[in-house]
Amino acid sequence: METPLKNYEIRKARMTIEDRDAFLRIIQGIARLYSIHIVCFDADKLAGRDHAEAAIQHAQRSFFSGKPISNSFEMEALLFAAGSRQCQEAASFGIQEGESTMFVCSYPVNEKVWRDLSHHMQFVDETCDDMTPDKEAGLVSLFGITQEELEVVGLFGITQEELEVVGRDRIKDLILERIALLYVNR
Repeated sequence: METPLKNYEIRKARMTIEDRDAFLRIIQGIARLYSIHIVCFDADKLAGRDHAEAAIQHAQRSFFSGKPISNSFEMEALLFAAGSRQCQEAASFGIQEGESTMFVCSYPVNEKVWRDLSHHMQFVDETCDDMTPDKEAGLVSLFGITQEELEVVGLFGITQEELEVVGRDRIKDLILERIALLYVNR
């Protein structure tokens, strides 16, 4: 039986992870208990919730098409989040030790999962935009966005005030384009 596409939920959470492997075992245990997939994305490496959603949607299409890049849905989603075919690079977009803010995805949706996960993380309201100039610069570097690409979308040489008005969406669009290209070129 194939799981229907888009039957997922993403929530933002904060957590402190002392032992990455032990935390992964907890997450995997919860996922097995409910026969679901749980994907945790490092929010600092994503251009917002839309980035996490795009990664999940491309992973769904790729994984359930029978032609996935990886051997697990969770890694497939991380590969798309990273816009890369390299598992080691993609793993850096997932759970890391220390204090973290994560986008956590339950696929398919199961309310009991959120209850169990709440013992290990604190879910937070997503009302604020965490795209700071430093994060934008980090994302440009992380995704290898070139000066030429910035020029094409009209971001090269603009003031910080102009960037705050139009830049965030355009940087996010460039990153989402990277994700889509990974799907096309797989």
